[in-house]
Amino acid sequence: MLGVVVVGIGIAGRVRIRDLLNPLPNSAVEKLKLMGFVSRRTLGNIEQLKQITLEEALQSDEIQAAIISLENQFHEEYVRKFLDAGKHVCVEYPLALSLAAAHELWDLADLKGKILHVEHIELLSAEYKQLKQQVSGKELMEGSLHFTGTFYFLGGPLDRQRTGFPTFSGIARLSWLVDLFGELNFKSATLEELKKQQYWKLTTHLHTKNNRPLIWIEERGPGLKRKKSVNFQFKSDTVDHIPAVPNNPVGLFMQDLSLFAQKLAEQRPTEPSEKNRIMHCLGLADQIRVFCEQIPPN
Repeated sequence: MLGVVVVGIGIAGRVRIRDLLNPLPNSAVEKLKLMGFVSRRTLGNIEQLKQITLEEALQSDEIQAAIISLENQFHEEYVRKFLDAGKHVCVEYPLALSLAAAHELWDLADLKGKILHVEHIELLSAEYKQLKQQVSGKELMEGSLHFTGTFYFLGGPLDRQRTGFPTFSGIARLSWLVDLFGELNFKSATLEELKKQQYWKLTTHLHTKNNRPLIWIEERGPGLKRKKSVNFQFKSDTVDHIPAVPNNPVGLFMQDLSLFAQKLAEQRPTEPSEKNRIMHCLGLADQIRVFCEQIPPN
């Protein structure tokens, strides 16, 4: 059994606790033992689980792994703390709010000989897997992915101090595009922002390696329904909607936890292809951020 601590008790953190206390039968998750949780708030016990301090979690010999479920702005700091303490780490996306910081964290994991796993549940959903099947092997001519949502993230206001630039808070959609069409080249971006109305819209132009154009739009504002829209035009046909498919009975976070637990059981680091995708997306997110911050928002 490997001792695990959950750090951060928001929506994701509570789901992590639930899944660790109720592991998927006959999965590697059964080999994980939840030893407690860490929160910046004083919460007492949850599900008869003891709240412990950060220092206790870092120093405990009974804890071998940490799951970081904090706001984006704290990911880098806490991943670094636990790797430095010799713990394996699972962190919700994004790994960090800059490519340089992400490189440092991977290097630290390698130096310490520890597993660093970055959650990307957007690639585990039944709708995404079906979409991937529909586009597999087809020659893309052009395409777009448009996400809309309210100005809230994990139950709180979506502000850049907590979540980072929109390319980082929206990196799940960028992961879709890279996983579907391979590494992408950044061309240009525009950021429209109405601060008083709590509205912004980021439009990014990308190209595939075959120079096919892709447009990625992230749009947030009060009253906007959470929705993803796609329009991928191929040489053979067009995919203009995300398929409606039954949800997997195993939840997305449980699927991700199983992947992390399997890596721990096999002492198998993150595959190069997975790491390269994560780092490529972070690199694009950084490029877009730098480009947009050099010009005044519209």
